[in-house]
Amino acid sequence: MWKPSERLMETIRHYASFPATGVSLRQMVQFGDRPSTGTLFRASQFLSEELPIRLAHRVQDLGELPDGLSEMPSIKKVQDWYAQSFEEIINLPRPTLSQEVKARLLRPGKMSGGFSKILSETTQNPSIKEGQYRSSPTNGNGNGKGHVSRRYFYPSDDQGHWPPELNDYNQRFAKTLQHIKRRHDSVVTTVAQGILEWKRKRQRLQIDSTVQSFLDRFYMSRIGIRMLIGQHIALTEQTHVRHPNYVGIICTKTNVREVALEAIDNARFVCEDYYGLFEAPKIQLICKDDLNFMYVPGHLSHMLFETLKNSLRAVVETHGADKEAFPVTKVIVAEGKEDITIKISDEGGGIPRSSIPLVWTYMYTTVDQTPNLDPDFDKNDFKAPMAGFGYGLPISRLYARYFGGDLKLISMEGLHPFYSEPDPPPSQGLTLMNIQAARMRNREVSERKQVGDAESMLNAEPLSA
Repeated sequence: MWKPSERLMETIRHYASFPATGVSLRQMVQFGDRPSTGTLFRASQFLSEELPIRLAHRVQDLGELPDGLSEMPSIKKVQDWYAQSFEEIINLPRPTLSQEVKARLLRPGKMSGGFSKILSETTQNPSIKEGQYRSSPTNGNGNGKGHVSRRYFYPSDDQGHWPPELNDYNQRFAKTLQHIKRRHDSVVTTVAQGILEWKRKRQRLQIDSTVQSFLDRFYMSRIGIRMLIGQHIALTEQTHVRHPNYVGIICTKTNVREVALEAIDNARFVCEDYYGLFEAPKIQLICKDDLNFMYVPGHLSHMLFETLKNSLRAVVETHGADKEAFPVTKVIVAEGKEDITIKISDEGGGIPRSSIPLVWTYMYTTVDQTPNLDPDFDKNDFKAPMAGFGYGLPISRLYARYFGGDLKLISMEGLHPFYSEPDPPPSQGLTLMNIQAARMRNREVSERKQVGDAESMLNAEPLSA
């Protein structure tokens, strides 16, 4: 079994002293549908320094958890995964380049003219309190004001051919990231198992605010790291095969109706299977056919699936699984000038006001007994069974907040809860999945949060030697 050496841990502590650098969604899309070898190599160089910083922060956090949580076997296993991934990236040999090639890599390409003027500064996500994710609300747009070597996207001079060493490194780096991504597939379930171990050892029914805050930061970080890794792997593959409307894993024309219909079918299938129903409660979708915007379809699908699953469960258990017909759950999608709003309204009986904060607590569940987690079960994005683990809504809220939106729960006990927010003032258009769509027809995105982990909202600083 792999274990980190003391020398490696010293290196990790050194990297953890540096802040993460923000990368914006729009910056990711600037690569286009077929990035050049030079531009991709520059991105590989950036990630070879940025990912170890983010991984180092997670290793350090996992080793400093309170009340003995860091000593749980599953937590130690995850910490070792992050340390091993850190080691693999920093030990990946870099190519030896001539001075001419180095100078060419730093020479602006065609796309860079006026590029920094196009990107707008990010605005703070109103749903995130200052310092909630150890972040600065006045972060830049990910383009960076430091040296060009610390920028994720910087189009290089692509006139002529690049030496084969660059393409070879790009491929080796992408394969390393693929291996790391597979290793971390079961991080969510393994950390959840660690929390269960800790709760049982300490005889705790619920986790405290310190652990809750850590899990929020940790899982937000995981979303960011996997976003960067998944995007880079897809961009590398895109140099050979093009996918219409896709830049990496980002779809420039995500069709909300198509994603919602798929999530509805999946949620109803799980509901029928779990309760043994001939037909799950019906779900009515109200959405324009041509509502498209730039987003990551997998994130939207995950949020819709988890919230719909909770709604269906509430409806079935409130009205009884033996009922022949159930009230219809509605999914209403509205397109505003700045936001896309999705409201899920059901007749599931509601939640007592005192219990609403607990809905966002990890490992909180109304199931009588939480079973052990199978690490091999749906390890990719933790789409758990109908109920039992208390992760669906907290993780979905992080996905919503990741690109500047939010997930809200408004309950009417005795009638029906619905996922939305009362009519907000014009300056704050936050509702269930307040997914930014600031005029996507022009492929304009005004991020309220940087793409990346919790620290990525900090002001970018050059990495010193």
